[in-house]
Amino acid sequence: MKNIKGIEGDYIETKDHNLFFDVKGLFHPNDRKICFLRFYPHPEGDRIKKGIKFKKVYDLEERYSLLRIKYPKYLFYSEELDLEVQGVKNQDIKKIYTPRECLNNLEKKENLSNVEKYSKSLCELLINKGGISKNSIGITGSSMVGLDKDDSDIDIIVYGTETGLNFQENLNLLLDESNNFRKYNLKEFRSHYTWRVGGSDILFEDFMKSEQRKLHQGKYRNCDYFIRYVKSPEDWNGDFYDYQYKNFGRIKLKAKILDSKDSIFTPCSYKIKPLKVLDKKSVLNKVKLKDILVINSFRARFCEHAKDGEIVLVEGKIEKVNYKNRLEYYRVLLTDQTQDKMLILN
Repeated sequence: MKNIKGIEGDYIETKDHNLFFDVKGLFHPNDRKICFLRFYPHPEGDRIKKGIKFKKVYDLEERYSLLRIKYPKYLFYSEELDLEVQGVKNQDIKKIYTPRECLNNLEKKENLSNVEKYSKSLCELLINKGGISKNSIGITGSSMVGLDKDDSDIDIIVYGTETGLNFQENLNLLLDESNNFRKYNLKEFRSHYTWRVGGSDILFEDFMKSEQRKLHQGKYRNCDYFIRYVKSPEDWNGDFYDYQYKNFGRIKLKAKILDSKDSIFTPCSYKIKPLKVLDKKSVLNKVKLKDILVINSFRARFCEHAKDGEIVLVEGKIEKVNYKNRLEYYRVLLTDQTQDKMLILN
């Protein structure tokens, strides 16, 4: 897959304010990149780069709040998305960091940190044993921008539609072969549960129905790893201006998964057959049930979450999608940490 800068997995450093944003999605307006604040300078920060202390911001609402108060220039309302979005204008970008460049740089660098060393080692394992080409893998996250800590996660990106699908099929074998590369154990799943769904009403038993079978996350040499997949450009289906979204509020829905092939990618996608609306306050007086065709999310927690044929309860934002003014349908978009969910019912 060819290198395209400013897509999912890349980070942006701003010219002003010493801010670092992580890029979201594959489509962007002509004048800026849609990206979300990740690191910002703070005198009590626990990460240091070039003598400046930085803090990492996790919660989505906290990111918005911080930008509204201190850096409002990085917020804008998108007519296409019908949403206030975080982003950096092209003229305000100092540097775009990319995962493949990060891996190349680590191969030349001496005195690697633990996270850098293990990230590089895991990439080598996946290349040598997983059948991935050198140009189809990279390292993202805090180590890519030099803001990692001793307990930082290993964040891997795999590029290419067929590459990702084929590699995902080989993951089980790789996990069985290596003692240093494994899935979470029960204790680790309990810790992971607090991190993934903290603040929501999702039960641990329901969480485990999806989580325990996911292959793209686990431990490598006792470091948490997460593998993210990005589709090939020829499979992106259009550009930013080909899509128009309209917010129709929230919905709680029972649905059958028809096709989960694209669930490993970011953004993830599930084709569904809607079965029943479970929220009496829903917008079904404006939306026909049969027109709700897809579940989407840009959040990693919903990747590889449900399989073909399974019945799920899904709760999230419902949007009308207009593609090139010739195709209209509705999707359920999962974004909120505490409110949105997808639970396996069978």
